[in-house]
Amino acid sequence: MKKSGLKYALSAVFLWSTVATAFKLTLRGMDYAQLLFYSSLTSAIIFASLIVIRRKSVVETLFSKKYVKNNIVLGLLNPFLYYLVLFKAYSLLPAQEAQPLNYTWPIIISIFAVIFLKNKINIRIILGLALAFAGVIVIATRGNILSLHFHNLLGVSLALGSSLLWGLFWTFNLLDSRKEDEKLFGSFFFGTIYTFIYLAIFGSFTITSYKYLFGAVYIGFFEMGITFILWLNALRLSDNKARTATLAYLSPFISLLFIWLILGEKLLLSSITGLILIVSGIIIQRLNDSIRN
Repeated sequence: MKKSGLKYALSAVFLWSTVATAFKLTLRGMDYAQLLFYSSLTSAIIFASLIVIRRKSVVETLFSKKYVKNNIVLGLLNPFLYYLVLFKAYSLLPAQEAQPLNYTWPIIISIFAVIFLKNKINIRIILGLALAFAGVIVIATRGNILSLHFHNLLGVSLALGSSLLWGLFWTFNLLDSRKEDEKLFGSFFFGTIYTFIYLAIFGSFTITSYKYLFGAVYIGFFEMGITFILWLNALRLSDNKARTATLAYLSPFISLLFIWLILGEKLLLSSITGLILIVSGIIIQRLNDSIRN
């Protein structure tokens, strides 16, 4: 990989590693729906700016007859439903549990690729799924596997549900041939509208302190917006995209370090073990791709 590509990749990994901590800190001062609204609004503005820089029509990007339905559906899945469920999970679970449970999404994507994209199932997919499932059980039971006592079943279900929603979003997104910034702008524009309506009916736009608004803006920039562009640039400059993609597996482990240092959560052996199992399952599924590329 070129040095500039490596810088992009490591920058993206580092920034993604901070967002679980940012979720928890920001949720101390606003609820999950408020966090979604202000962060998705930030991201929509970022992608709108990219559209303008490329001298594309914002209105045409959003409302062309060919793609307006795609924008409406993708925006419903992500950011609206995905982050609504994910942020609620973070409000219920310690960050060290919510983060690795949400990280099962690559496994879900492999399953959806078999179901919707007619990819062939193989032993790697089955073994990866088994390892990831074992990791989920270890985290959800906090190591008490035999008792199968779930510490917070609702939180665990929501964290895993967010992975299902991301898998659906990824599948529909893959079938859309537009440039990524166009698709993401459409998604976040409509997702912000959905969240605005949700808050107007079920919640409030008022937050306890504007310092938490900076947290939402940070998340909009670095979880939903700029970091994605950094990652795409890293892949574009890479001679081996599969190997570059493996750098993303550093993110959840670095994230645990931030969770320990900043949030002060005492890291549980079950969280670390479960994450190792989940990431091992993902790597096994992608092993042949890394060798082939």
